[in-house]
Amino acid sequence: MTYCVGLRLNKGLVFMSDTRTNAGVDNFSITKKMFTWDVPGERVVTLMTAGNLATTQALISLLDERSKAVADRSPTILELPTMFQIARLVGDTLKEVIENSGPDGQEASSKFKASVILGGQIKGGMPTLFLVYPEGNFIEVTDDSPFFQIGEAKYGKPILVRAYEADMSFEDTIKLLMVSFDSTIKANLSVGLPLDLQIYAKDSFEVDNKPRIESDDAYYQAVSTGWGDALRNALMQLPSYKI
Repeated sequence: MTYCVGLRLNKGLVFMSDTRTNAGVDNFSITKKMFTWDVPGERVVTLMTAGNLATTQALISLLDERSKAVADRSPTILELPTMFQIARLVGDTLKEVIENSGPDGQEASSKFKASVILGGQIKGGMPTLFLVYPEGNFIEVTDDSPFFQIGEAKYGKPILVRAYEADMSFEDTIKLLMVSFDSTIKANLSVGLPLDLQIYAKDSFEVDNKPRIESDDAYYQAVSTGWGDALRNALMQLPSYKI
């Protein structure tokens, strides 16, 4: 399983993904799930993937291969003029990979399914996010739905719904995501550290800082412990049920 979140803020975009993959209850490994392409000063495009690992790796490999400077590989994510058109390309490529995964093709409901969060900005447009489904179709982020989750989303969603604000600072947003991921990790063994983090500042058209949060990260541990203590204290302060 996987957990990935992309949020749109007034200041830009924030992405976070876990790195755990598993092939059984005792067979875990670490795999990167966040990928970025950029043309400095012109565009930044980021993908996060969830689902069948062979499918997601094939998707990234195809997108990467088709972004090389070869005449017959146009258009590519480095050339298309809008994020909407890139979302169509990613959706078509994902659908192609899924359909080619079996001898007779596979439906999106098959074991080869995968989903993608796509985000970024192209000069002349605004920062945005898309959620791309296995069928190849997609939806775009809105003011009413300002973030997307893929993978094991249910445990980390409540804190995002309650605490997200569009004008949050990047620092507070990272704290919010740490709590969301900590809640998910504690509830589901198939999601785990390290976590990959990426911040994109609006109109910067570059990504300088892409840290990886390891299990011994002091800030993550402080947030995890502090959130647990705060929840217990808040529970004790609520009125008791009358029997």
